[in-house]
Amino acid sequence: MSYANTSRRSVLTGLILSAALAAAPAFAQDKPVIKLGFIGPLSGGNAQQGLGAQNGFLLAIEQANAGDYPFTVEGVVLDDASDPQTGVSAAMKLVNDPDVVAATGHWNSPVALATMPVFSRAQMPMIVWGAISPKITEQNLPEITRVTPTLVTENKPLAEWAATDLGAKKIAIIADTSDYGTANTAAFREFFTAAGGEVVSEDLFPVGTIDFRATLTKLRDAAPDAVYFGGVIAEAGILRKQMAEVGLEVPMIGISGFYDPEFIALAGPAAEGTMVSYPAAQSNPKLDKLNTDYEARGFAEASSPYTKYAYDATNILLTAIAETGIEDKAALAQAIRAISYDGVLGVTTFDETGQTQIPVAIEIKEVKDGAWVTRGQ
Repeated sequence: MSYANTSRRSVLTGLILSAALAAAPAFAQDKPVIKLGFIGPLSGGNAQQGLGAQNGFLLAIEQANAGDYPFTVEGVVLDDASDPQTGVSAAMKLVNDPDVVAATGHWNSPVALATMPVFSRAQMPMIVWGAISPKITEQNLPEITRVTPTLVTENKPLAEWAATDLGAKKIAIIADTSDYGTANTAAFREFFTAAGGEVVSEDLFPVGTIDFRATLTKLRDAAPDAVYFGGVIAEAGILRKQMAEVGLEVPMIGISGFYDPEFIALAGPAAEGTMVSYPAAQSNPKLDKLNTDYEARGFAEASSPYTKYAYDATNILLTAIAETGIEDKAALAQAIRAISYDGVLGVTTFDETGQTQIPVAIEIKEVKDGAWVTRGQ
């Protein structure tokens, strides 16, 4: 996937400066200054996810600076544009800045997988706030932890729901060829067939594909009960629109990778009836306060489903830094792995590979009257 580079440098510079200013206190303090990094998609089709997460990151830093935190914290915000090469360049900026202590990053799994070796070589702790490929924590790099569930934990209940509640007997799988897409394909196939369903076809396309019509025409004749899509927003919107164009009038389902208003904008009226799994909201006073604080802060962008993940990831970094200090990065990484943090997501602990152990239940989100709603409500 490629994006225009014309103004990227100026955009990144502006983001870094604005993040630092937003996170800095209004008056000088006699506290050591440290920096935390954030990387996510702030441009391109996935920008809303990244911008909402960025604001959760900044809000956590601002709240720390407004309290009695032992350091003055500056946020360094960088755009990965959902592109692995751009993500690696951003990661290099962070690890080469001696004031950056730790980072949180990435909505796209291919980008996270590309940057992880950079952080590991530099021994810089990095918490993943969005990407859900199992490969991320399967590598068990000491510096890498993740606060989001894996795609496996979403695909299993979705597949079981599709076979029972949705009543789908035959499903066609379409996905992209990235690690994220292939992992979704394998996971959904395994769980759907185990639940008694039949996968009638699997078609994988490169990221950036804009024409699915030939495959969809064949699927129309094969008459599956539903189409499962294992990719993200841009391709999902195009696919759903083209399903309607060729007359493939069956539900489209997937996990939360394209749970975004931009999907509806891209698919238009064809988006109606699309269904995705999403980790069920677990309301608690801390999450309610985050939502209130976010609104009061007046960010230009609405919150995204990943605001809370980036917010807790940042607070976990802040807590571990306050307890462990900044001199020994290996000790800091160990402290993050060992933490029990009671935040907006619940009580986060990590397993031996750095994967969150918070149990995940899903709810089904459906496009109804041009907006995502919880199915059945």
